Amino acid sequence: MINIYEVNETNKMIEEQNLDVRTITLGISLLDCASDDLSRLCDNIYNKITTVAKDLVSVGRDIELEFGIPIVNKRISVTPISLVGASAAHSSDDFVKIALTLNDAAKTVGVNFLGGYSALVSKGMTSADRYLIESIPDALAKTALICSSVNVGSTRCGIDMDAVRLMGRIIKETSEKSDMGCAKLVVFCNAPDDNPFMAGAFCGVTEGDAVINVGVSGPGVVKRAVEKTKGESFEVLCETIKKTAFKVTRVGQLVAREASNRLNIPFGIVDLSLAPTPAVGDSVADILCAMGLEQAGAPGTTAALALLNDQVKKGGVMASSYVGGLSGAFIPVSEDRGMIEAASTGALTLEKLEAMTCVCSVGLDMIAIPGDTSAATISGIIADEMAIGMINSKTTAVRLCPAKGRKVGDTVEYGGLFGESPVMAVNQFSCEEFINRKGRIPSPIHSFRN
Repeated sequence: MINIYEVNETNKMIEEQNLDVRTITLGISLLDCASDDLSRLCDNIYNKITTVAKDLVSVGRDIELEFGIPIVNKRISVTPISLVGASAAHSSDDFVKIALTLNDAAKTVGVNFLGGYSALVSKGMTSADRYLIESIPDALAKTALICSSVNVGSTRCGIDMDAVRLMGRIIKETSEKSDMGCAKLVVFCNAPDDNPFMAGAFCGVTEGDAVINVGVSGPGVVKRAVEKTKGESFEVLCETIKKTAFKVTRVGQLVAREASNRLNIPFGIVDLSLAPTPAVGDSVADILCAMGLEQAGAPGTTAALALLNDQVKKGGVMASSYVGGLSGAFIPVSEDRGMIEAASTGALTLEKLEAMTCVCSVGLDMIAIPGDTSAATISGIIADEMAIGMINSKTTAVRLCPAKGRKVGDTVEYGGLFGESPVMAVNQFSCEEFINRKGRIPSPIHSFRN
């Protein structure tokens, strides 16, 4: 039973503490669009998306107005395109044509982004996978709404180091062809099938024809709650975060159920990640400071983030029977005002961020690095992050943005939810000989669980 106090409390969270539903993401399977004719394939993709998603944006707006809950983004994720285009696309140019079709479909239905321009290559690459990956720089330069991801490793399969080496080059080329391209490109280990957040969302082959996944967010709400625990024990701190996460997730559950019912599409999961924005008061770093750190990156940061991530999950799983996606705390540098400040003052380094990714939801996210960083160094950073995910059986990711013509200390403006970022220093010692070894890093011993 919901009482008037809970209603008023939720209203205050929305009005004063930046509580919102970050995204309703409609997953659409494109497996039935497959054809060996490229034109027919593109027509099938466009027709499927514009038919299934025709009411997504209007339904999202109706829910916003009716319940007074801001829904920041309405998005689409599709089956990894390397699978869908395997029979019809025989070059990187063919895959770019598919990307343009996806972009046209996304524009027609009015969504913010469409994810799934993706390849899953944790153990090896098909020719279609390689063509899609090679097409990414052009595809992201020529489209505004398409997001791309490549899964290069998993706990079960190990890490495909050939793909890691290739992605270092692709990220460099993407940064040279488009100022915003790298902000829409993620490299994953253990990528989930049901992630609603961009840029890494795709509709996994384990999903049905269509599914509604919702991502909630409430760093400001959690920060306000944590501020009230100043001087209290860790038990009080943990209980406070857990109870707050429960309330935030219930809002997401409500929106997900409503969207599912109105669109007549099955409800998949609620992703209860704390996703920050550049807005003041909407920062994960500020939560860590409210716990007692002078600045994110100070000694104790990894422990504080581990506590936060765990309590968010414990509270969230009690609020919804279907929690999935990434679920925890995001630490994207450019999208979090507190992280931006910490990186600018030197409190937060790339190495500290890497340590933090051992205990949070994703990985090295939205980090600007010098434009002259070599492809091998980028591959080395990817390899380190993939190893953390593989060994710890968790999702990790890398979204690096080489800033063309910029050096350490410069600032890069991305705009909107992407925010801005100081260009962070990268270790200058070479890893090229290591990266140029061919093959893959095998799966860890604890992956053998049959």
